[in-house]
Amino acid sequence: MNTTNLLNQLLKAGTDLLQNKGGTQQSGSWPQSNNTQQPANNSPLGSLAGLLSGKGGAALAGGALGLLLGSKQGRKMGGAVLTYGGLAALGAIAYKAYGNWQAQNHATTAAGPQTIDRIPPAQAEQHSRAILIALIAAAKADGHVDDRERQLIDGEIGKLTQDHELITWVDQELKKPLDPSAIAAVATTPEMAAEMYLASILVVDEENFMERAYLQELAKQMRLAPELQTELSTQAKQAIQLCN
Repeated sequence: MNTTNLLNQLLKAGTDLLQNKGGTQQSGSWPQSNNTQQPANNSPLGSLAGLLSGKGGAALAGGALGLLLGSKQGRKMGGAVLTYGGLAALGAIAYKAYGNWQAQNHATTAAGPQTIDRIPPAQAEQHSRAILIALIAAAKADGHVDDRERQLIDGEIGKLTQDHELITWVDQELKKPLDPSAIAAVATTPEMAAEMYLASILVVDEENFMERAYLQELAKQMRLAPELQTELSTQAKQAIQLCN
Protein backbone atom coordinates (compact mmCIF):
# COMPACT_ATOMS: atom_id res chain seq x y z
CA MET A 1 0.00 0.00 0.00
CA ASN A 2 1.20 3.52 -0.79
CA THR A 3 -0.42 5.72 1.81
CA THR A 4 1.84 8.67 1.02
CA ASN A 5 0.53 8.76 -2.54
CA LEU A 6 -3.10 8.48 -1.44
CA LEU A 7 -2.72 11.24 1.13
CA ASN A 8 -1.14 13.49 -1.46
CA GLN A 9 -3.91 12.58 -3.92
CA LEU A 10 -6.48 13.61 -1.30
CA LEU A 11 -4.76 16.94 -0.84
CA LYS A 12 -4.18 17.41 -4.58
CA ALA A 13 -7.88 16.79 -5.23
CA GLY A 14 -8.77 19.56 -2.80
CA THR A 15 -6.27 21.86 -4.48
CA ASP A 16 -7.72 21.20 -7.93
CA LEU A 17 -11.26 21.84 -6.72
CA LEU A 18 -10.26 25.18 -5.27
CA GLN A 19 -8.09 26.10 -8.24
CA ASN A 20 -10.85 25.36 -10.74
CA LYS A 21 -13.18 27.73 -8.94
CA GLY A 22 -10.93 30.68 -9.70
CA GLY A 23 -9.02 33.04 -7.45
CA THR A 24 -5.87 35.04 -7.99
CA GLN A 25 -2.43 33.49 -7.84
CA GLN A 26 0.43 35.21 -6.15
CA SER A 27 4.09 34.39 -5.77
CA GLY A 28 5.30 32.16 -2.99
CA SER A 29 4.70 28.63 -1.80
CA TRP A 30 5.36 26.26 1.03
CA PRO A 31 8.86 24.82 1.51
CA GLN A 32 9.56 21.94 -0.84
CA SER A 33 9.62 18.42 0.56
CA ASN A 34 12.23 15.87 -0.37
CA ASN A 35 9.70 13.05 -0.45
CA THR A 36 6.18 14.28 -1.03
CA GLN A 37 4.49 15.41 -4.21
CA GLN A 38 3.71 19.11 -4.35
CA PRO A 39 0.35 20.48 -5.50
CA ALA A 40 0.37 21.38 -9.17
CA ASN A 41 -0.26 25.07 -8.53
CA ASN A 42 1.79 27.54 -6.51
CA SER A 43 -1.11 29.46 -4.97
CA PRO A 44 -0.16 30.77 -1.53
CA LEU A 45 -2.23 30.33 1.57
CA GLY A 46 -2.92 34.05 1.50
CA SER A 47 -5.31 33.60 -1.44
CA LEU A 48 -7.53 31.09 0.33
CA ALA A 49 -9.84 33.35 2.28
CA GLY A 50 -11.80 34.43 -0.78
CA LEU A 51 -11.93 30.93 -2.19
CA LEU A 52 -13.13 29.33 1.01
CA SER A 53 -15.75 31.98 1.66
CA GLY A 54 -17.28 31.45 -1.77
CA LYS A 55 -17.76 28.68 -4.30
CA GLY A 56 -14.33 27.23 -3.60
CA GLY A 57 -15.37 26.28 -0.07
CA ALA A 58 -18.44 24.51 -1.40
CA ALA A 59 -16.28 22.70 -3.94
CA LEU A 60 -13.85 21.53 -1.28
CA ALA A 61 -16.75 20.00 0.64
CA GLY A 62 -17.53 17.80 -2.36
CA GLY A 63 -14.41 15.63 -2.31
CA ALA A 64 -13.14 12.93 0.02
CA LEU A 65 -11.07 15.43 1.99
CA GLY A 66 -14.07 17.73 2.36
CA LEU A 67 -16.24 14.83 3.52
CA LEU A 68 -13.65 13.97 6.14
CA LEU A 69 -13.21 17.53 7.32
CA GLY A 70 -16.88 18.41 7.49
CA SER A 71 -18.37 21.81 6.74
CA LYS A 72 -17.33 23.92 9.72
CA GLN A 73 -15.41 27.08 8.83
CA GLY A 74 -12.64 26.16 11.26
CA ARG A 75 -12.15 22.89 9.48
CA LYS A 76 -12.20 24.62 6.10
CA MET A 77 -9.44 26.98 7.15
CA GLY A 78 -7.28 24.36 8.83
CA GLY A 79 -7.92 21.95 6.01
CA ALA A 80 -6.78 24.63 3.60
CA VAL A 81 -3.32 24.57 5.17
CA LEU A 82 -3.10 20.88 4.33
CA THR A 83 -4.76 21.24 0.94
CA TYR A 84 -2.44 23.88 -0.43
CA GLY A 85 0.71 22.94 1.43
CA GLY A 86 0.25 19.18 1.56
CA LEU A 87 2.55 16.99 3.58
CA ALA A 88 5.45 19.37 2.98
CA ALA A 89 3.56 22.14 4.79
CA LEU A 90 2.59 19.89 7.68
CA GLY A 91 6.19 18.71 7.98
CA ALA A 92 7.53 22.25 7.88
CA ILE A 93 5.12 23.40 10.60
CA ALA A 94 5.86 20.36 12.77
CA TYR A 95 9.59 20.84 12.26
CA LYS A 96 9.44 24.43 13.43
CA ALA A 97 7.23 23.66 16.43
CA TYR A 98 9.23 20.64 17.52
CA GLY A 99 12.53 22.46 16.97
CA ASN A 100 11.37 25.44 19.03
CA TRP A 101 10.30 23.13 21.83
CA GLN A 102 13.63 21.30 21.75
CA ALA A 103 15.48 24.62 21.91
CA GLN A 104 13.43 25.71 24.90
CA ASN A 105 14.44 22.49 26.64
CA HIS A 106 18.06 22.59 25.42
CA ALA A 107 17.56 19.29 23.60
CA THR A 108 18.39 20.24 20.03
CA THR A 109 20.29 17.82 17.79
CA ALA A 110 22.53 18.41 14.79
CA ALA A 111 20.13 16.60 12.47
CA GLY A 112 17.09 18.47 13.74
CA PRO A 113 13.61 16.97 14.12
CA GLN A 114 13.01 14.07 11.73
CA THR A 115 9.66 15.24 10.40
CA ILE A 116 7.99 13.90 7.25
CA ASP A 117 9.63 16.49 5.01
CA ARG A 118 13.13 15.41 6.09
CA ILE A 119 13.12 11.62 6.07
CA PRO A 120 13.59 8.85 3.46
CA PRO A 121 10.54 7.63 1.50
CA ALA A 122 10.14 4.42 3.54
CA GLN A 123 9.89 6.40 6.77
CA ALA A 124 7.69 8.99 5.07
CA GLU A 125 5.25 6.19 4.25
CA GLN A 126 5.01 5.29 7.95
CA HIS A 127 4.45 8.92 8.87
CA SER A 128 1.84 9.32 6.11
CA ARG A 129 -0.14 6.37 7.36
CA ALA A 130 -0.02 7.70 10.92
CA ILE A 131 -1.13 11.16 9.76
CA LEU A 132 -4.02 9.72 7.74
CA ILE A 133 -5.11 7.66 10.76
CA ALA A 134 -5.02 10.84 12.85
CA LEU A 135 -7.02 12.79 10.23
CA ILE A 136 -9.70 10.10 10.03
CA ALA A 137 -9.96 9.89 13.81
CA ALA A 138 -10.17 13.66 14.22
CA ALA A 139 -12.90 13.76 11.56
CA LYS A 140 -14.92 11.31 13.66
CA ALA A 141 -14.48 13.29 16.90
CA ASP A 142 -17.82 15.08 16.58
CA GLY A 143 -19.65 12.03 15.24
CA HIS A 144 -20.40 13.56 11.83
CA VAL A 145 -19.09 10.57 9.83
CA ASP A 146 -22.11 8.25 9.73
CA ASP A 147 -22.65 5.17 7.56
CA ARG A 148 -23.93 7.23 4.62
CA GLU A 149 -21.00 9.61 4.77
CA ARG A 150 -18.58 6.70 5.09
CA GLN A 151 -19.98 5.22 1.88
CA LEU A 152 -19.54 8.55 0.13
CA ILE A 153 -15.94 8.78 1.35
CA ASP A 154 -15.31 5.22 0.15
CA GLY A 155 -16.59 6.23 -3.27
CA GLU A 156 -14.34 9.31 -3.40
CA ILE A 157 -11.31 7.32 -2.24
CA GLY A 158 -12.03 4.80 -5.01
CA LYS A 159 -11.65 7.62 -7.54
CA LEU A 160 -8.15 8.35 -6.28
CA THR A 161 -6.67 4.87 -6.08
CA GLN A 162 -7.28 1.41 -7.53
CA ASP A 163 -5.40 -0.20 -4.65
CA HIS A 164 -8.19 -2.31 -3.14
CA GLU A 165 -6.09 -3.17 -0.10
CA LEU A 166 -5.64 0.53 0.62
CA ILE A 167 -9.34 1.28 0.01
CA THR A 168 -10.28 -1.50 2.43
CA TRP A 169 -7.81 -0.19 4.99
CA VAL A 170 -9.31 3.32 4.86
CA ASP A 171 -12.81 1.86 5.20
CA GLN A 172 -11.73 -0.13 8.24
CA GLU A 173 -10.26 2.98 9.83
CA LEU A 174 -13.54 4.81 9.24
CA LYS A 175 -15.48 1.98 10.89
CA LYS A 176 -13.32 1.77 14.00
CA PRO A 177 -14.71 3.27 17.21
CA LEU A 178 -12.96 6.46 18.24
CA ASP A 179 -10.17 5.50 20.66
CA PRO A 180 -7.52 8.13 21.45
CA SER A 181 -5.27 5.55 23.10
CA ALA A 182 -5.26 3.40 19.95
CA ILE A 183 -4.51 6.44 17.80
CA ALA A 184 -1.68 7.50 20.11
CA ALA A 185 -0.18 4.01 19.97
CA VAL A 186 0.39 4.44 16.21
CA ALA A 187 3.09 7.06 16.85
CA THR A 188 6.47 5.32 16.99
CA THR A 189 8.59 8.49 17.21
CA PRO A 190 8.11 11.81 19.03
CA GLU A 191 8.09 13.64 15.69
CA MET A 192 5.38 11.34 14.35
CA ALA A 193 3.29 12.05 17.44
CA ALA A 194 3.78 15.78 16.89
CA GLU A 195 2.70 15.50 13.24
CA MET A 196 -0.38 13.47 14.15
CA TYR A 197 -1.38 15.96 16.84
CA LEU A 198 -0.74 18.88 14.49
CA ALA A 199 -2.89 17.31 11.77
CA SER A 200 -5.64 16.80 14.34
CA ILE A 201 -5.45 20.44 15.44
CA LEU A 202 -5.78 21.59 11.84
CA VAL A 203 -9.02 19.70 11.19
CA VAL A 204 -10.97 19.89 14.47
CA ASP A 205 -13.13 22.69 15.78
CA GLU A 206 -11.77 23.43 19.25
CA GLU A 207 -14.97 25.30 20.07
CA ASN A 208 -16.80 21.98 19.87
CA PHE A 209 -16.72 20.28 23.28
CA MET A 210 -16.40 16.73 21.92
CA GLU A 211 -13.59 17.63 19.57
CA ARG A 212 -11.74 19.64 22.20
CA ALA A 213 -12.07 16.76 24.66
CA TYR A 214 -10.75 14.36 22.02
CA LEU A 215 -7.69 16.54 21.39
CA GLN A 216 -6.98 16.76 25.12
CA GLU A 217 -7.23 13.00 25.54
CA LEU A 218 -5.09 12.38 22.45
CA ALA A 219 -2.35 14.63 23.83
CA LYS A 220 -2.59 12.84 27.18
CA GLN A 221 -2.32 9.40 25.58
CA MET A 222 0.61 10.56 23.46
CA ARG A 223 2.25 12.00 26.56
CA LEU A 224 2.95 15.23 24.74
CA ALA A 225 4.58 17.81 26.95
CA PRO A 226 2.24 20.78 27.61
CA GLU A 227 4.88 23.12 26.20
CA LEU A 228 5.02 21.10 22.96
CA GLN A 229 1.23 21.12 22.70
CA THR A 230 1.28 24.89 23.04
CA GLU A 231 4.01 25.26 20.43
CA LEU A 232 2.17 23.04 17.96
CA SER A 233 -1.06 24.99 18.52
CA THR A 234 0.76 28.29 18.08
CA GLN A 235 2.36 27.23 14.81
CA ALA A 236 -0.97 25.81 13.54
CA LYS A 237 -2.76 29.09 14.32
CA GLN A 238 -0.07 31.10 12.59
CA ALA A 239 -0.43 28.93 9.49
CA ILE A 240 -4.23 29.28 9.54
CA GLN A 241 -3.92 33.07 9.89
CA LEU A 242 -2.19 33.08 6.49
CA CYS A 243 -5.55 32.04 5.06
CA ASN A 244 -7.26 35.15 6.40
